[in-house]
Amino acid sequence: MDLPVDEWKSYLFQKWSLLPKSIQVTISTAETLSDVFLHTSSLLQSEDEMFLKRLSRGYLVGKDPNAPLFYREKGNKKFQEKDYMGATVLYSKGVSHSRPNTEDISLCYANRSAALFHLGQYETCLKDIIRAQMHRYPERLQPKLMLRKADCLVTLGRLQEASETISDLERNLAANPTLAASQFQILQRTLSRLKMKVQEKENLTETFPEALTKAFEDMDLREENEQISSASSSVSLCTDPLKGRCLIATKDILPGELLVKENAFVSVLNPGEMPPLCHGLESKWDTRVTNGDLYCHRCLKHTLAPVPCDGCSYAKYCSQECMQQAWDLYHSVECSLGGLLLTLGVFCHVALRSTLLARFEDVDNVIRKLCGEISNKDICLPESKNLMQTLSDDLGGESEENGETVETPIPGCDINGKYENNYNAVFNLLPHTENHSPEHKFLCALSVSALCRQLEAASLQTLTTGLKSSPPKAAVAPALCQELHIWGVAMLRHVLQLQCNAQAVTTIQQTGSNDNVVTNSRQVRLATGIFPVVSLLNHSCSPNTSVSFRSTVASIRASEQIGKGQEILHCYGPHESRMGVAERQQKLRSQYFFDCNCPACQNEKHRPAAGPRWEAFCCNRCRALMQGADVLSCDNTSCTEAVSRDHLVARLRDLQQQVGKARKLLRNGKLERAIQLLLGCQREAESFLSAEHSVVGEIEDDLAQAYATLGMARAFIFCCGEQVCLVGSVMTPASAGGFFFLYRGLAKSSYPSPEESPSGQGSPRAIQC
Repeated sequence: MDLPVDEWKSYLFQKWSLLPKSIQVTISTAETLSDVFLHTSSLLQSEDEMFLKRLSRGYLVGKDPNAPLFYREKGNKKFQEKDYMGATVLYSKGVSHSRPNTEDISLCYANRSAALFHLGQYETCLKDIIRAQMHRYPERLQPKLMLRKADCLVTLGRLQEASETISDLERNLAANPTLAASQFQILQRTLSRLKMKVQEKENLTETFPEALTKAFEDMDLREENEQISSASSSVSLCTDPLKGRCLIATKDILPGELLVKENAFVSVLNPGEMPPLCHGLESKWDTRVTNGDLYCHRCLKHTLAPVPCDGCSYAKYCSQECMQQAWDLYHSVECSLGGLLLTLGVFCHVALRSTLLARFEDVDNVIRKLCGEISNKDICLPESKNLMQTLSDDLGGESEENGETVETPIPGCDINGKYENNYNAVFNLLPHTENHSPEHKFLCALSVSALCRQLEAASLQTLTTGLKSSPPKAAVAPALCQELHIWGVAMLRHVLQLQCNAQAVTTIQQTGSNDNVVTNSRQVRLATGIFPVVSLLNHSCSPNTSVSFRSTVASIRASEQIGKGQEILHCYGPHESRMGVAERQQKLRSQYFFDCNCPACQNEKHRPAAGPRWEAFCCNRCRALMQGADVLSCDNTSCTEAVSRDHLVARLRDLQQQVGKARKLLRNGKLERAIQLLLGCQREAESFLSAEHSVVGEIEDDLAQAYATLGMARAFIFCCGEQVCLVGSVMTPASAGGFFFLYRGLAKSSYPSPEESPSGQGSPRAIQC
């Protein structure tokens, strides 16, 4: 997903292995990215490009005139089965494959509006009705569309508009009496019903409160930082000789305080499963739902009724406005490259989009960063001062100016010392060129080179010139139109940066049926983005912050009290609650190229050899932890209990089998039997597993689900309370705090008192750490 597809990787790795040793050495020892790109791009042959094109054609991203009917018929079947959500997605796929201003797209929009009406999405339904009419919806079908529109307006309380729509429909029917008698009678009955609804509504004084947004998510920074955009005044940007740039608390910070609220400089929606093209209609047009079907490709907002790009079937947006913004900023270039970008992976896509967005900033500064202090006449000549040398001159330290020593700003800051969310900050994120393997650099450089060749071949002048609807500052110096080499070097830099600086944008997705009392949810990776300010945070396996996302905005909050002068720390993934120190060290070293010496790692290194707390056994006599290799002994010096590891592992295996049986009973609706079996499992687990063992938590979780389904509120809340204690002992303070907040909310709202109304939302079955 991040890197190119396996077929392209295998192809290039084989090409690397067959290169003469001298060429491998030249690329391996190249001192600059410019040299790496120059040497590698010269090796790209026409047969390589043909192979890549064949792979790219495996993704159906163009408009297929036969697809709308296929998806509309599939959607109609779902609609008849009353699976309105499934129908909506299929109609959306039909919309994506339809050309603008055709009957196909108007029918798909109209059918989707019907499904949205049944889902209670009346505002969105109205928008789809308008879209259907804009795209030449057949005149013969207009009456039922207008009836649906009137029904929506009545339900929303917009009675004047509803009355006008009904009057218009009556006039149209009177002027064009072409309907069959039976159809006319049905329409007349529906009109009479709607008129009565309007009259009933007019006699009521109903209020329709606006949709409330979550105040916690919408909270802004109390006081913005003058030195760092998108950051609180509670932090400052400093440099450390070992760690590099870092954020330090300028005052005591309380748990929950918002420290950073930053919109991504660039983000690309992760495509999810995009199956390669196969033969046959059923496999050619995929009916599975992916992230690309449910989220806006620009702002990442969840949407039931996406608006597609007019030129391709892949890019979809939450609104016409988002579609136009994406087109103006980058999609006019990307549109014809959809299959290629899916083949080359998300990192290449982010790299391309970053360079496209660079055109909309101070052009002179972008050119200086890319080409160095050179004259316009040789701005793109390979013989000119190379990009990496220029950057090494620009990155911090001291320089000579008029014979005087001048201290340059912290990398990424402007001449005034301010660090902003812009291309300058993105460009100064470290690519760690020297740490990547030669094979990896070859793969990335040749992939970027192939992308540049495609841009060049397609004569996509918008890569380096202003778009017709973009502001004047988007126009880049004409000399850049003549040479793509320097942009290729920039894209290669971004691809290498992303291994350490890409941020996974996540969201919580509900799984299973909405009709269930208890619903499951899971955290999913939605997109990959670059957040220049968030990237300033260094790693800790036991961080003092937590991160959350809303659309393309990342929020960093303090998860515990942070004293003045302490560093603000973030977890890059390997956390002490999820893996042992050896595994964490290995993952951080392989992906981020450093050895972690955070307090959590230091403390764990000096502990006696023991398994993770979530896998630990306990003494049957005194409940202390058991330690050892083949034979485990009680950690309590006053206890002489000892037992073989094989015996305990066998007991654990039997216990897990019993839990599996209980879950099967849960799935089959045999709740009472499942509860009895789970209670027995609970007693067995307590006799030899630590209170923090993952299986103990799973049993509590299954019991909570069973109790909630039966409506046994007190037992359910007790199980949730037990889980809060367990979660608090093995999760981060931020995660545990969030779980406790959820528990309190469930205890208060999931089982309301008679004077309260149900929230209508089930509890998550499991919390993903």
